[in-house]
Amino acid sequence: MNSLEVPRSSTPAQLERQLRIDLAACYRLVAHYGLDDQLATHISVRVPGNDCRFLINPYGMMFSEITASNLVLVNGNGDLLSDAPSGVNPAGVNIHAAIHEVRSTPLCVLHLHGNAGVAVSALQCGLLPISQTAMAVYHDVAYHDYEGFATQRQEREHLQRDIGDKGILILRNHGTLVSAPSVAEAFSRATVLEKACEIQLKAMATGHKLVEATADAIDTTYKAAMSPTYAGHLRELLWPSLLKMLDRTDSSYRD
Repeated sequence: MNSLEVPRSSTPAQLERQLRIDLAACYRLVAHYGLDDQLATHISVRVPGNDCRFLINPYGMMFSEITASNLVLVNGNGDLLSDAPSGVNPAGVNIHAAIHEVRSTPLCVLHLHGNAGVAVSALQCGLLPISQTAMAVYHDVAYHDYEGFATQRQEREHLQRDIGDKGILILRNHGTLVSAPSVAEAFSRATVLEKACEIQLKAMATGHKLVEATADAIDTTYKAAMSPTYAGHLRELLWPSLLKMLDRTDSSYRD
């Protein structure tokens, strides 16, 4: 069963169970595509409710080992609301709580240290609209200056200020942060961003002058990529296909 098959009358426990499965699948997919970074980086999803509670990975566990049941429920203070022998990454709680605190709807937040994303984060120009891939997210990108390991509570306010109403935050000299209403959309947009960064680096490496799209072309592409129709395709077509791919090789993420 994918996340779209959860009945509207589902209990909070049933909804959390499905969010756990989707989030565990996201961890496995990040590992599958080689975008994990050993014990670093994290993905979270807010659970239904009025308070800031979200699921995140237990510290000390590789992304390829994550299952629905070993994800950890925490609150914005980092208090553990489920078992986690090794706790959770303090920087992870800080970064993700910064977003979940100011956005009360169910939300997935995905933080990566992808090589291309980190490289572009170190470029003064940031992401350039030189590919259709980049244009799909271009107007949704904000930037946050590096402040060291993100364990200081005051950085939350800076993250909240810098992301504003955008869905993507490029963390200068660090990596990328993507938020979206569903796990499916967050994963897709994070991989689109990483691919856009990779394309940009390859184009820049040629040494030739880059061609940026016109403002109208950028606007048209971005609006189409952010439309409800396109988001529905990600949830209803892409995500179930990705889960089937995982199930064919190792369905233990559902455990």
